[in-house]
Amino acid sequence: MKLKVIVGGLLAAAVMLGGGYDRLRTYAERWWNGTAAQEWVAGQLREAKQPVAVPADDVGLPRLTKERSSQVIRHIGYAVSYNAETKIPNWVAWTLTPDRFEDVVSRYDKFLPDPEVPDPVTTEDYVRSGYDRGHMCPAADNKWDEEAMRESFYLTNVCPQHHNLNRGDWKELEDACRDWTLKYGKLFVVAGPILYRQEHKRIGDSRVVVPEAFYKVVLCPDPCKAIGFIYKNTSGNRKLDAYTNSVDEVERITGIDFFAGLPDSLENAVEATYDLDEWQMPEQ
Repeated sequence: MKLKVIVGGLLAAAVMLGGGYDRLRTYAERWWNGTAAQEWVAGQLREAKQPVAVPADDVGLPRLTKERSSQVIRHIGYAVSYNAETKIPNWVAWTLTPDRFEDVVSRYDKFLPDPEVPDPVTTEDYVRSGYDRGHMCPAADNKWDEEAMRESFYLTNVCPQHHNLNRGDWKELEDACRDWTLKYGKLFVVAGPILYRQEHKRIGDSRVVVPEAFYKVVLCPDPCKAIGFIYKNTSGNRKLDAYTNSVDEVERITGIDFFAGLPDSLENAVEATYDLDEWQMPEQ
């Protein structure tokens, strides 16, 4: 990304000017903590005059930048990259608009194997595991259509999630996304698990991997801005600002390019920084 190239050039120049890495660190910190980064982002947004010109059925589909198992499946309310080795999704992506929240159907509440997946996970894998079947694309985002609601309970859209996280802070983020959708009219959302470089806990006969953490990234096309969130898969009771990150940082951790369909200048600008105040957070 262009921002990283600029930072890299700044650091190289500091070394060439003398003073070694102590001076390099000082110059980099002054640049990042000052107004230069913010002015650069603002300039990129001014130059990126194109709208978010990605077809509706392709908006937000991420690109894996680190090799792993991936079966991309498109359901009515979301798309998923399913990992046959971990038995959980790499990512789940969907577009939020206010009409998705209309109470056309009630909650389905029956978890199902995904018929598109060979040797699928079943709900028995979660029985007595100590973990909730945590939705990535929430059931409450699929009230608009009976089949969409049913498909939201496919286990390709689910990860083993700590009970208090699933019913607490993660749910509060889901609620916030719906509030932002009502305010702005449309959001593009991607969510999924984070697996750190370690031996992972597994549950059930299918050996479903238990993630160490979860991410969610949100893009608002108008006014154009983006924000990321990272949650450890543990109990917690914190405000949303405790979990916020730039989309760039979430991409670095996950090895996923989330909004690759955006024009480069726009993607570089909105993913590099975030300002929680701009989102006018609903009261928690």
